[in-house]
Amino acid sequence: MLGTASAVEARDVRKRFGPVEALRGLTVTVRTGEIYGLLGPNGSGKTTLIRCVAGLVRPDGGALSVLGDRPRDAVASGRVGYMTQVPALYVELSAQENLAFFAALMGVSDADGRIERALRTVELLDRRRSVVATLSGGMRQRLSLAAALLPDPRLLLLDEPTVGVDPGLRREFWAHFRSLAVAGVTILVASHVMDEAARCDRLGLIRDGRVLAEGSAEELRSRAGTADLESAFLALSEAPS
Repeated sequence: MLGTASAVEARDVRKRFGPVEALRGLTVTVRTGEIYGLLGPNGSGKTTLIRCVAGLVRPDGGALSVLGDRPRDAVASGRVGYMTQVPALYVELSAQENLAFFAALMGVSDADGRIERALRTVELLDRRRSVVATLSGGMRQRLSLAAALLPDPRLLLLDEPTVGVDPGLRREFWAHFRSLAVAGVTILVASHVMDEAARCDRLGLIRDGRVLAEGSAEELRSRAGTADLESAFLALSEAPS
């Protein structure tokens, strides 16, 4: 088992799906209480790593520790929340019915109180009885975030949480994320949106299943000698390993 000082520690993690090598010896450390961004293009391995951390995919090699435990044990303890890239909601049920169902699956105590708090956090309390099919795409994203918050997690996994949402809602989401981090929640977020990177405390630039570089947005720009993060990503991608 790896050390417990960090929320997530991955060492030389490898994962293959048939002929596709999704993770090629990926190493990354997410410090407790920070917002860590996995930044890279589609197909770079971000989702595979998050699914490994969530205990849904077993790595083929390497070592992975989540909150000091094996991933599945950390998830089973209720300390990990996971917001998938595509909302996994039952459209024929109401917002509250969806959350009640997920709370039962998670074995959440004080479900009614947690549901109300989660809906209030994402500003959907007034739509709690609305059938999901009647909600906008942005509202469904908010409801997915509410579901991830139900276990009151110490680690929150966010896979492309703002894809397809308007700039105003993106700002709202990041305000929620920052308030959670201030409260001590560690956040691991996958994104390919460069303008979100500055909102993270640290970044891991990922390509072809490997971490190219780590650091704050300012540190990565300085290292690459560029004015913006997109140019830094391209420069670091082309640099010899």
